[in-house]
Amino acid sequence: MRKGKKRKEAEQVIGKQDRMGRLFVAPPVILFLMFTLIPMIMAIGMSFTKYDVINPPSFVGLANFKKLIHDEFFWIALKNTCVYTILYVPLGLLISLGAALFLNADQKFVGLFRTLFYLPVLSSTVATATLWFWILNPQLGLLNGILRIFGIPNQAWLYNSRLAMISIVMMSLWAGFGGNMMIFLAGLKGISPVYYEAAKIEGANRWQMFTRITMPSITKTTFLVSTMLIIGTFQVFDQAFVLTKGGPGNATITLVYYIYNNGFKNLNMGYASSISLVLFAIILLMTVINTKINKADI
Repeated sequence: MRKGKKRKEAEQVIGKQDRMGRLFVAPPVILFLMFTLIPMIMAIGMSFTKYDVINPPSFVGLANFKKLIHDEFFWIALKNTCVYTILYVPLGLLISLGAALFLNADQKFVGLFRTLFYLPVLSSTVATATLWFWILNPQLGLLNGILRIFGIPNQAWLYNSRLAMISIVMMSLWAGFGGNMMIFLAGLKGISPVYYEAAKIEGANRWQMFTRITMPSITKTTFLVSTMLIIGTFQVFDQAFVLTKGGPGNATITLVYYIYNNGFKNLNMGYASSISLVLFAIILLMTVINTKINKADI
C-alpha cells in the first residue's frame, strides 16, 4: 500500500513538472509558429502565385522562377550580395578574433575595452547609420579628414559606385564585430593554460603557440562564427537601406533589398516570395559548403 501511494505521489509530481515545462515552452513555440514557420510556409505557397495584395492570389506555377532567370536586377543584387560576403566574412573573422586575442591577454583596462568593443552591437541601425553618415561625409567627414593628413584627396564614399559597397562593409564591421568577438573570447577562455605552459617549456614562440594550440582549440568556435557571418551577409538589408538606398546605380542593392522593393514597393508579393525561396536555397547551400570545408577540422 505504501509503495503504491508513493508511486502515485511520484507520478503526480512528475505530471505537475511536465505541465509546468510545457507551460514555459509554450510561448516561444507559439511565437516561432506565428512569426517563423507559418510565414515560411505561406511564402513557399505564394512563390507560385501572382499576388499584388489588393487582388486575390492567382496560381502561375513556375512563372516567377522562370522570370528570375532573365531578371537583370536579380543578378545584379546577387552579385552585390556575393561581393559583400567575400569582403565581410574574412575581415569579420580576422577583426573579431584579433580583438578577442587582445582582450584575452593580461592587459590593463580589459573590462573597459570589452565594453567599448561590444557597445556598437547594442546600438540601433539608425543610430549607427547616422554616425557613419557623418564619418563618411565627402567634405566634413572624419574619415576624409584623416586621409587629408596623409595627402589623400576627399572620397565620395557613399556616392561612388566603386566605394559604396566598401563603405557598407566598414560600417557593418564596426557595428557587428563585438558580438563575434565575445563568442571567440568564450572559446579562448576554454583553452587550458597548461597547454601554453608546456609549449613555453618546449621553447615555442607566440606564433607557434597560436597556430599549434589556439587555432586548433577554437575550430568549432570559428566554424560557428563563420556560419553566422555567411548567413548574416546574405540577409544584409539595413545597411544598404539606410545608408545608400541601394545606390548609386544599384551598386549596393542586395537580395533582401530587392525582395523588399518587389514586395512592399511594387506590391509583387508572389515574385518577392520566389526570390526569398531562392535566397533560402543559396544560404542553405553556402552553409552546407562551409560545413564540408570545416568538417575535417571539427
